[in-house]
Amino acid sequence: MKIEDYSFGKMLISGKTYTKDLIIFPDRINSSWWRKEGHLLQLEDLEDVIKERPELLIIGTGYYGVLKVPEDLIRDLKARGMEVIVEKTSEAVKVFNRRDMTKKTVAAFHLTC
Repeated sequence: MKIEDYSFGKMLISGKTYTKDLIIFPDRINSSWWRKEGHLLQLEDLEDVIKERPELLIIGTGYYGVLKVPEDLIRDLKARGMEVIVEKTSEAVKVFNRRDMTKKTVAAFHLTC
């Protein structure tokens, strides 16, 4: 799966446009990802990701990088065996598209601010 385009509030994947925050799993897309505290990522916001047990988790923090990802959350995810990359969404899209396809990867994207 490849992300074809990203602009503020919109992501194009496999010919389909998404306008809400989303999580890309190896076999599906959750196109209604919502967080407990909108712009502060917490462990419970990633329950489905943790169940998936990815080797790599890419987090897109929004066009301007407004989504905050606390260092203790990153440490917790790494302790669970995940490599974690946190970038503004436009850069996270680039990372996702050039990822090592042999690694089980999940990507969570905030599409707006």
